[in-house]
Amino acid sequence: MSHLRFKQIEIALNREPFDVKPPHPDPTVYFGQHVFDQKKMATYLPRDAYEELTAAIKGKRAIGRELADVVAQGMKKWAMDNGATHYTHWFHPLTDGTAEKHDSFIGYAPQGKGIITDFSGKLLIQQEPDASSFPSGGLRNTFEARGYTAWDISSPAFIHNGALCIPTIFIAYSGESLDYKTPLLRALNCIDRAGTKVARLFDPQVQHVISYLGWEQEYFLIDEALFAARPDLVMTGRTLMGHESAKNQQLDDHYFGSIPMRVQRFMEDLEIECYQLGIPLKTKHNEVAPNQFELAPIYEEANLSNDHNLLLMKVMAQVARRHKFRAILHEKPFAGINGSGKHNNWSLGTDTGVQLFKPGKTPMQNLQFIAFIAATMAAVHKHNDLVKASIATANNTHRLGANEAPPAIISIFLGRQLSKVIDQITGHQQADGQIMFSAKEGLNLQMAQIPEILLDNTDRNRTSPFAFTGNRFEFRAVGASANCASAMIVLNTIVADQLNAFHQAVTAHLEQGDTLEQAVMEQVQQLLTQAKPIHFDGNGYSEQWPQEAASRGLDTENSVPRMIDAYSTPKARALFERTHVFSQAEIKARSEVKWETYCKKIHIEASVIADLTQNHILPVAIRYQNILLDNVLKLKALGKQSSTSPVNVTIEHIAENITGIDEHQRLLTQAIEHAMAQPDSRLQAFAFASLVVPHIDAIRHHVDALELLVDDEMWPLPKYRELLFIR
Repeated sequence: MSHLRFKQIEIALNREPFDVKPPHPDPTVYFGQHVFDQKKMATYLPRDAYEELTAAIKGKRAIGRELADVVAQGMKKWAMDNGATHYTHWFHPLTDGTAEKHDSFIGYAPQGKGIITDFSGKLLIQQEPDASSFPSGGLRNTFEARGYTAWDISSPAFIHNGALCIPTIFIAYSGESLDYKTPLLRALNCIDRAGTKVARLFDPQVQHVISYLGWEQEYFLIDEALFAARPDLVMTGRTLMGHESAKNQQLDDHYFGSIPMRVQRFMEDLEIECYQLGIPLKTKHNEVAPNQFELAPIYEEANLSNDHNLLLMKVMAQVARRHKFRAILHEKPFAGINGSGKHNNWSLGTDTGVQLFKPGKTPMQNLQFIAFIAATMAAVHKHNDLVKASIATANNTHRLGANEAPPAIISIFLGRQLSKVIDQITGHQQADGQIMFSAKEGLNLQMAQIPEILLDNTDRNRTSPFAFTGNRFEFRAVGASANCASAMIVLNTIVADQLNAFHQAVTAHLEQGDTLEQAVMEQVQQLLTQAKPIHFDGNGYSEQWPQEAASRGLDTENSVPRMIDAYSTPKARALFERTHVFSQAEIKARSEVKWETYCKKIHIEASVIADLTQNHILPVAIRYQNILLDNVLKLKALGKQSSTSPVNVTIEHIAENITGIDEHQRLLTQAIEHAMAQPDSRLQAFAFASLVVPHIDAIRHHVDALELLVDDEMWPLPKYRELLFIR
């Protein structure tokens, strides 16, 4: 195995950057080339069908079968003109990934006259993939295979890998959702209705409120030769063992540094593919950890943005392979090294072009702004346990609270200016009249070469999991490999529910004769006062914060299986039933899937680390120990070896760690058996967290110690210094 390590290192060191040539120097020429967008619709559909379809998309209405037949013919013609040979319904099962079943466009002609290309409205609108093997949380039995996919007209079809991909929901035969898109669409419809009611108090012209999402995707790139020599990376996405190298990220010299040329070529290639698929990538840079990078798009409507993120992760993996890289999306692939998140920048806007989380130019606009801020704060405060549960996964537990990402406590950072306004509203400071926000202040650095810098109305707080950043909230706790929909479902649902209550209360005041200003301000004051405990502008990494958060009544649970309980509380069940985002059966199923997934991931990690230590680490350690013992015996025979020599000390340390591994391997097996014997998935997850994980960590401790003791030429696995610094 050590020979493989050095062979793979040599391969990685000799890589050369690939040449990448865009289809055209101007990306606007090929942007959306592989998307059946409005431009393609106008070309491939009859005018009346085009107008009817676009009106249905804009008005959020379903289309009829006749129109579907016409659209299907145009879509098929466009797809085949662009090289597609198959079509598939593209959906988001409860695996955090995507799924697709490809069918060709061929069919029999009438009266047995050979083969024709065929694609009907029926096939476009609805398909029936096997639902038995996807996670369902008990909604489906293994023998109950029928499930349906149904076309989501709000997300455009696209061509990828020679197939026409049609975004769809995925539901069981009995109607319950088996995916992320169905409840996401329900939540987005809910925030649309609730937000519109409130926005129309200020502007009767508003017809819709739109939820926007801008994600920031962090990832690592590892040379595929080194990746292949690490079975733990291959099987689990993270290194289950590995001692920190002498230099990691201490100097912050990788952060925002010059992008390595081989990585730059990968990024260029990825951008080209994403532009062709209509994914509007905007930003790319080196992240804090070595070999870690980030990209981010222009903000889009939340449903489309989420589709684009899932598609990006798939495209990223394929493009990385072309460049002899592997893209690592695990939240914590390297111990002691910053992990990867996917900050979800979330905002609301009206169809009239108003950003609802952005201060306005008039007192009434600012009153609307503060009303939506207050509703959001109140919602996050009331459901902070559920917000945290939405991002709780086995992967993310390694990242949260590790002085690199937000702690496992939900709080809201507001910044100096907004905090001052809220203090005035709630009576903690002397108010000076109407709600007004200052324009961006100028900062003159008194250097002739440097222009005046415009300061935003808030700083950033990287320790806050939910921070207001000027015109949006940045939900920083979402994990890099996660489906953004999990967080977006909860966030949009809780805010929609609070907006409904807000509108009801304001309407009652108006009916009693209060002015709009009086009615809104009274409710805003109440909500901001109630939500005060969630407001925290301090250091979330401090040792004092968990104690303070607990005293404020915030949820401080840090066990992922116990966090998941938040979905099943009476408060959460009532919320989801009231908003029609989840049925009671779906809530139970979601929790079951989350616990089952947690158990499976920890079980896989336990199996992998047991295999690695037994078949790779222990044989090498014992062999090296025997070499040292043989040398000691030879030196003793010559009278040149004392019992306190460094070699003897090394032998003793190796023996101690071998014994430690052997003991924890035995206890690990027992812990797994105990966990698997629990009567349900919830108790199994608790047992895996409390009993199995500690032994995985203990085995890692001993293996990492051996890595520093065993001869480097014998060590079988690529080390951190090789994985992280060979580019």
